[in-house]
Amino acid sequence: MATLRELKGRIGSVASTEKTTSAMKMISSAKMHKATGMLQRLKPYRGIVHNVLSHLLVTDVEFSSPLIDSREVKSVVVVAYGSDDGLCGAFNVNIFKKLLIAIDDLRKQYGKDVKITIIPVGKKIAKAVSKIAAGNLKVENVEYMNTRSTQEQITDFTELLRSRFVDHVYDRVDLAYMRYVSTSRQVMTQEQLLPLSAEALAKDVDPKAACSPCIFEPDANSIFNSVLPLHLRATMQEIFISSTASEQASRVMAMQTASDNAAELLEELNLEYNKLRQQSITTELLDILGGQVER
Repeated sequence: MATLRELKGRIGSVASTEKTTSAMKMISSAKMHKATGMLQRLKPYRGIVHNVLSHLLVTDVEFSSPLIDSREVKSVVVVAYGSDDGLCGAFNVNIFKKLLIAIDDLRKQYGKDVKITIIPVGKKIAKAVSKIAAGNLKVENVEYMNTRSTQEQITDFTELLRSRFVDHVYDRVDLAYMRYVSTSRQVMTQEQLLPLSAEALAKDVDPKAACSPCIFEPDANSIFNSVLPLHLRATMQEIFISSTASEQASRVMAMQTASDNAAELLEELNLEYNKLRQQSITTELLDILGGQVER
């Protein structure tokens, strides 16, 4: 049975842990709200880009762009967004599991000889994927890409992927990330970035665009090729921020669970401490009374 001193030490340790997890939860919550605020501020820009595409896609013009050209897939790159830091629950584990499924699906779709390159964003996911690199599956680290990358670095990374696709280094570019829905819900998502699907672009076209005739200068196809890179950048920005928000949301929930567990354990230890202290006092009183009787 633990002594009073041991229990007091354990109570102090658990109380300190509860305070630490509560503080970490507050910090992560602030970071999450900052990221969600950035998502909201990105919406107007995406709306403008989408509005331009809407007006273009309702025309009868046949568009051509290297970014929408489909070809035989021999090489695929998958960008996996994880975290640099831990204490975020099963965030990285779920991404890694989805990544393994995505790799199997790609091999089933394009054959076992398809070359797959994984670009991890985040130290934790980079460490996990480094263990599965073999044969036609390789891992490439882009040094400036991490969970703290700036907008300029994300733009440079987007341009890197775009140029490699255009130069036929990659025939397909996929993204695997955790999409933010709410603090308690994040959805594991895999989507194709390149080649851009004309059907996917037209799926969310604003029907009001058809009722707003426009004059395109210099021409619709030139504007289309100018807007597509902007669409790519906006998509990459949104995915990066959504992954960041999801990471912080996962950490908020993990710290909340840890704080709740610490509080429950602290209550149990205090109860045990009080019982042991009461028992010790009772024993001392009995010893005193016993000594008086013997006299």
